[in-house]
Amino acid sequence: MSAAATPLRVGLIGYGLAGSVFHAPLIAQAEGLTLDTVVTSNPERQEQARAEFPDVRTAATPWELFDRADELDLIVIASPNRTHVPLATTALKAGLPVVVDKPVAGTAAEARDLAALAEERGLLLSVFQNRRWDNDFLTVRRLLADGALGDVWRFESRFERWRPQPKGGWRESGDPAEIGGLLYDLGSHLVDQALVLFGPATEVYAETDVRRPGAETDDDTFIAVTHASGVRSHLHVSATTAQLGPRFRVLGSRAGYVKYGLDPQEAALREGLRPGPEWGAEPEALWGRIGAGESPLTDGGTPVPTLPGDYPAYYAAVADALRDGAPGPVTALEAAAALDVLEAARRSARDRTTVTL
Repeated sequence: MSAAATPLRVGLIGYGLAGSVFHAPLIAQAEGLTLDTVVTSNPERQEQARAEFPDVRTAATPWELFDRADELDLIVIASPNRTHVPLATTALKAGLPVVVDKPVAGTAAEARDLAALAEERGLLLSVFQNRRWDNDFLTVRRLLADGALGDVWRFESRFERWRPQPKGGWRESGDPAEIGGLLYDLGSHLVDQALVLFGPATEVYAETDVRRPGAETDDDTFIAVTHASGVRSHLHVSATTAQLGPRFRVLGSRAGYVKYGLDPQEAALREGLRPGPEWGAEPEALWGRIGAGESPLTDGGTPVPTLPGDYPAYYAAVADALRDGAPGPVTALEAAAALDVLEAARRSARDRTTVTL
């Protein structure tokens, strides 16, 4: 194999949900990348990693990885949120390109500092916003590009669950240092999608609540974003929704589009399935509908074929960026813009006011 074709060696820090379900399988199947080392201090997770990827090496701490930085070509950080900034900083200073799971940081200022460090070092810094490659989001982008909805006036996006009992763990911790709660977890996805579709935000209003007994941080949150383009985005993230609403409802001057259900890729990865033929496709019964004036009670509107989801595209773009020097698929500055909105949402909910950006 020529030097140009030698797979890029990836060190993955963290083998919990994000590392084992999303990153490791997508890295392993990406052309031009090879999963070299998984970092986890949990012996059972180390054993799991070796069982799933027989050629992978394991390490108990990130420092074992950084000690042999010259043997690696990319660091992927899928550890708890509080570790993202220090680990990304260490990796960049060690001369390694970095992919960080969302949210890249707790504040937009930290994200911009990381972006500046990466630029200074001439290194890739990309944020894993995989839901830009959800099937429904790709379909909405296509509808907007085709002008099928006319001028969009309102964008409604929901990521709702029914989990009446808290699961615990750092994602639901009330310690601000953990950067937990749904605002920064699922909210990171919905805000990023809204900004990609409709551009910069100018105003943010939010309501955050802690609904469940024993919960320590927000589990039911609403964010209203006014974009410079004039579009208004209404974003809902909740673990307390007994009846789930549509994943997307996009209303325009010509038509509206309504789509229920979640992209199937996460469920497939959790089940141990791997990308291949028909990956990310969904049955016709789950397609969204486009129309004007029809009632969903009578299955109104015309079914719109859902484009296949494509999580593998993220790491394919990372590999291309490392080989060719192209920009990463999601930049830290884009992530910082989303964090501007999340920080404004937190202030808005706290002060019961609308925040101007």
